[in-house]
Amino acid sequence: MTDTLATKLAEPKRVLHGSSAIPADDFSEGMRYLHSLPRRLVTLYLPLGIIVIVLLFPFYWMALTAIKPDEQLLNLDKFNPFITTAPTLKHIQKLLFESHYLEWLWNTMFVAISATVLSIIASVLSAYAIVRIRFRGAQWVGGAIFLAYLVPPSILFIPLATVVFQYGLFDTPFALILTYPTILIPFSTWLLMGYFKTIPFELEECALIDGASRWQILTKIVLPLAVPGLISAFIFCFTLCWNEFIYALTFLTSVQNKTVPVAIVNEFVDGDIYRWGSLMAGALVGSLPLVILYAFFVEHYVSAMTGAVKE
Repeated sequence: MTDTLATKLAEPKRVLHGSSAIPADDFSEGMRYLHSLPRRLVTLYLPLGIIVIVLLFPFYWMALTAIKPDEQLLNLDKFNPFITTAPTLKHIQKLLFESHYLEWLWNTMFVAISATVLSIIASVLSAYAIVRIRFRGAQWVGGAIFLAYLVPPSILFIPLATVVFQYGLFDTPFALILTYPTILIPFSTWLLMGYFKTIPFELEECALIDGASRWQILTKIVLPLAVPGLISAFIFCFTLCWNEFIYALTFLTSVQNKTVPVAIVNEFVDGDIYRWGSLMAGALVGSLPLVILYAFFVEHYVSAMTGAVKE
């Protein structure tokens, strides 16, 4: 009996995993292979460190260039390009107080929010109709809407420019507000279609039995449950509007009506002379609203994208 007990104690401990028993010292399951420090360094910390450096280096470079004196920007042989010994706020002051940057920022914000709201409204109605009403050819319509997203904006801006000019909207913010939905609605509709499919249809059936209309179901049941999807679509549309360049370059000519991506390139580049300090300061300040937006709503964005991809 003593020999049997010693043999059992010498055997590796086993833990239940589903229907089979796995030795407790087997680190091949789950994340137990990270228990070893060398393995954590190679498989976890090193890749994460590289990813963080790659993602944050552009922001570091923009911030560094924005506070560097002109002498250090132009003479790279004498000064280290990765650090600065005499930071200055001259470029940021020139950007904010000696240019129309605040007007450009307001134009960008107004256009992005207006176009995003219009796109979200249209996408909600179209996605709900395709997913829930189930009319003949609904799936084909959904596929066609998504295929429209694959059309490059560089192909559409010429005919759209003709339409904008004929309606008298050229060089106005409404030229962008009414054309941006052409590239926002297809993807947003596809995204919301995937998220609406994750909402149980039985909830709508119960509401229909109780006498609710389709509009009441959409506004009081579906939309409150689809808030993460709506936030995700809003972030996508807002980001695309904020960074869009081709349409803004084509439809706007006046300095005071331009958006940030176009204005900082046109106004801080004189021929072959690049005012790097002001350029990087404008890019850095212009990226802050998006950074703040993603920081607050990144969890909703990821969850909604996951729900859409499942479908």
